[in-house]
Amino acid sequence: MKRFGQFSHMLASAALALSTVLSVGGLSSTPVQAADFLMTAPDTYVDNSGICGDQRVLKTIVSRFSYQVTHVPNLPMVEISSFSDIYQKRFEPAQRSSEITRHYCGATAMLSDGEQRRVWYLIEEGQGFASIGDNVEFCVSGFDRWNVYDSGCRVLR
Repeated sequence: MKRFGQFSHMLASAALALSTVLSVGGLSSTPVQAADFLMTAPDTYVDNSGICGDQRVLKTIVSRFSYQVTHVPNLPMVEISSFSDIYQKRFEPAQRSSEITRHYCGATAMLSDGEQRRVWYLIEEGQGFASIGDNVEFCVSGFDRWNVYDSGCRVLR
């Protein structure tokens, strides 16, 4: 009976992940080359390809942030209204087919209560559900109540 319970839990988790992908839509990006990024300051790159500002990526962050503030206790009930100052901080291209291309991005989010918060996010190409689309991880300054990304969103900076 215990095995069936574990299988049932895995099946439910897979169904939830699939419904999330279908509701948000798969993310995909066009391939970019290292030459597409211009250095503007130490460790900061302008994202000429637009992947950090891709509307599908930003919509994913807005949707997941909404879920987060609804389901994590003691967070203010706010929404992300808009993004500004979007940039790519670091780009890690895959060197071999077994590696993952990663884009580390930052932005400023305007919240529905009028506050502005820093947002850091990571886009992993080809790592969406069943390897379709991209995976997006994000952290909004002051909203990582359980320190998933370490103090001050350090992991995604």
